[in-house]
Amino acid sequence: MNFPDNCRYTEDHEWVRVEGGNIAYIGITDFAQSELGELVYIEVETVDQMVDANAVFGTVEAVKTTSDLYMPVTGKVLEFNKEVEDNPALINEDPYGKGWIIKVEMANPADVNNLMDAAAYQEHAK
Repeated sequence: MNFPDNCRYTEDHEWVRVEGGNIAYIGITDFAQSELGELVYIEVETVDQMVDANAVFGTVEAVKTTSDLYMPVTGKVLEFNKEVEDNPALINEDPYGKGWIIKVEMANPADVNNLMDAAAYQEHAK
């Protein structure tokens, strides 16, 4: 199981990685993708919208279940990863790299400080 130190984590198993200033990438964790199993469909209809922290920004569908995706921080959804839209299995293969789901412009970058660091999330995911 992979828990990169350059990400912050939610109790709902989303990660956020700040790329500088107020821009961040968001996806689901290695733990989440392993629990869901093979991902077959991702839906994000919030591009160009402001989404509050903890609100649903999309859904992920696996062979055996569908789960909501929750926004870790308040921000405007700038982009939905086209590669993941076309090939959801990228999340299974590389959840923190090519498997990112959305790019956002955070309303308040300090909000990431309210999320778990890698060590705390690793403990949470046990």
